[in-house]
Amino acid sequence: MPHQADPLLITSLQNPKIKQAVKLRERHARKQTDLFLIEGYRELLRAVNGGRKIDSLFFCPELYLGSNEASLIQKIARTGTALYRCTEAVFTKLSYRDRPDGLVAIAPQSHLTLGHLEKQLENQHNPFLIVAEAIEKPGNLGTILRCADAVGLDALIVCDACTDIHNPNVVRASVGTLFTVPVIESQGTETLQWLKKNNISILAATPHAKQEFTDIDLTGPLAIAVGTEQLGLSPQWMEQADIQVRIPMYGIADSLNVAMATTILLYEALRQRKRQK
Repeated sequence: MPHQADPLLITSLQNPKIKQAVKLRERHARKQTDLFLIEGYRELLRAVNGGRKIDSLFFCPELYLGSNEASLIQKIARTGTALYRCTEAVFTKLSYRDRPDGLVAIAPQSHLTLGHLEKQLENQHNPFLIVAEAIEKPGNLGTILRCADAVGLDALIVCDACTDIHNPNVVRASVGTLFTVPVIESQGTETLQWLKKNNISILAATPHAKQEFTDIDLTGPLAIAVGTEQLGLSPQWMEQADIQVRIPMYGIADSLNVAMATTILLYEALRQRKRQK
């Protein structure tokens, strides 16, 4: 196996390793192999610090944006990861960014269930969660993850997924917080039953709610449920919600982007929880 001191140099665009990596941009290839791509220094650093296994690493020093890449590569190399140095032309083909920064890894996917979350929350008396139902755009899911990390959320539950959580654009938009926030994959009905069983209140935002989100107590066990970009939450979730709130809109737009709305609700909940301590 190649190691950091003697990495294999890839100069051909037709190299099988490069072709395999490029295929992982597509969902069917990720599903078939249970592997995915991690591109970027910050994203890779957070994956490694989060204990994620890295199968192989492609790097191109000519494209580095900083000075810490070599030490990160050395850290990864000590785990036995296969290392491949690439020419600029090869790495540019491999990268899915407009401005590559010289690091792309292939890693095994991680799939967490409600059982994992149950164990995680055994000694947590005041869970703070998001339920994201059928989010379609990878950028929105990644941005929600980034905010979830910022407020110290316990977990994000992805229900009835339209977007693959291992989509390269989820990794990118999350800036690596995919590796710092537990992401649970579940079905909607199963998640509803689990939340009810564990006495976790479900909050849903809707323009038709009577109360604004700042007027509701958000300090108890809470799951903020958000839905599709176009239609919002499904009737199943709206009917089962314990709390319905609205975010006031004073302009001509009747709603916010789902990631923006989620951010507002999360920070209001965080504000209330900090004040309670």
